[in-house]
Amino acid sequence: MERADLDWKNLGFGLIPTDYSVRYRWREGQWSEPEVSQSMEVTLSVAATVLHYGQALFEGMKAFETADGRCVLFRPEMNAKRMAHGARKLLMQSPPEDMFVDAAKEVVRLNRRFIPPVDSGASLYVRPLLIGTGARVGVRPSDEYMFILFVTPCGPYFKHGLRPIRLRVEEEVHRAAPLGVGDIKAAGNYAAGMRATQMAREQGYNDVLYLDAREGHYVDESGPANFFGIRHEGDSATYVTPRSQSILPSVTNDSLTTLARDMGMVVERRPIAVDELPSFDEAGCCGTATVIAPVGTIQWRGQTIQYNGDGTEPGPWTLRLYNQLTSIQQGKSPDTHGWLDEI
Repeated sequence: MERADLDWKNLGFGLIPTDYSVRYRWREGQWSEPEVSQSMEVTLSVAATVLHYGQALFEGMKAFETADGRCVLFRPEMNAKRMAHGARKLLMQSPPEDMFVDAAKEVVRLNRRFIPPVDSGASLYVRPLLIGTGARVGVRPSDEYMFILFVTPCGPYFKHGLRPIRLRVEEEVHRAAPLGVGDIKAAGNYAAGMRATQMAREQGYNDVLYLDAREGHYVDESGPANFFGIRHEGDSATYVTPRSQSILPSVTNDSLTTLARDMGMVVERRPIAVDELPSFDEAGCCGTATVIAPVGTIQWRGQTIQYNGDGTEPGPWTLRLYNQLTSIQQGKSPDTHGWLDEI
């Protein structure tokens, strides 16, 4: 198989142009046939609802080459369901689940040469995007939509991979609020958090850890990922992750909670008070882009909370979960939960 000439083991997380995108248009009550394009540009009305009223959703998922040479997507139906949930909240027309999955497979097939080799530490990131394209002056939903999928090969979101990251508890900026749209992948959510993330990076942190907007007392999630803490209990452990109306339901976190139970861990999804953070032995952030980023330290009101000793190495349970998840994605461990969708 022809493969693109890239330094696969040193890829960062960013845009590398690939060969094709796939596009659909919703007009007059129906979706068009797919259009394959070599362009990375779209043409919009200056009055498109995506530009004025924020009708924009996206998803992130990954395709992998397995150890036996297959090409697979990881749980694409979960992303389809999440986009459909987001579309209902933003009054958008969502692609049907089968169309979403078929389109994701097609865009991967068309860009097969950009799938990184197994054991490279990289993957093919798939970005489905849904935007309102109808022209509106006045706040109301669009009558036309575009569903676009493109791909880019990528390495880990945090460039040092499994080296633990540094977070700062954010108490001046709220990314999302209960009963709002924090539980969907709305584009505006990320604009709302940019200033907090940028300030944290200028101060030497990798990202922030948001608190709930109602009380400012409970952990929500990190900028690009869900949060989890692990408490050691003899030969076992407890995996704790926040329950909140304003965080994105992560496909990766859902997978990790399943694997944690498989390993005999206790799983708790519940509110986590910020003053509970020092009680964990390990902590991490998880998501499609990050997979798992171990957390080494969290700064909170002048206090530095360290995990797994001095905070320089991933904890044993975090590492075990990471290895098991990536082993399944690479086809090296049995896919007992049916998560891999072969292309």
